[in-house]
Amino acid sequence: MGGKFAHRATDKPAGSSPSMKWVNPPVAYMLHAGVPRLLAAGVHLPGLHDGDTQRVALEGYPGLLARELLGQRSYKSDDKAKQTPDRLIARKDLITGLEHGQSRLGLRLKVSHAQRDALIDDASGDSLDAVLCLLQAAWAQQQGAPRYRPAGANGPARRLDRHGLSACFLKRGFHPKV
Repeated sequence: MGGKFAHRATDKPAGSSPSMKWVNPPVAYMLHAGVPRLLAAGVHLPGLHDGDTQRVALEGYPGLLARELLGQRSYKSDDKAKQTPDRLIARKDLITGLEHGQSRLGLRLKVSHAQRDALIDDASGDSLDAVLCLLQAAWAQQQGAPRYRPAGANGPARRLDRHGLSACFLKRGFHPKV
């Protein structure tokens, strides 16, 4: 009550911004730019819009998966002054956890040494966020239709929130084929 923004159920646990926020980061611009493109492309948005079920669009929450493995430790910053050794160590720890399959997704990340180094060296975290979204999309694909959620889950597609996904669009423009 009285909040400035309407938060989705996933926003707080994922540490993400509300979908109607226009600044820092401007999520609303991304939403308003992305959704019409997805609709025009005819993709399927589970629970929201019937489209080509061979091309499913999901929204990823990289922060939710990262927090599962790192707690509240930060692994990225766009501000060069905040790209600290602690964040570098957090990126290494996050990648190691993903490689060992330590998340609730039950998936293991397999990358080459060069790819691992590139993920570690990207202090902005954009590449690592894309990998986190890829893992969430792979998990959702394993769950399959009709709602890309665990068997026996009831309710709308938003029930995916505890796994880091909800039906809408995949953040960061990353469209994996898994």
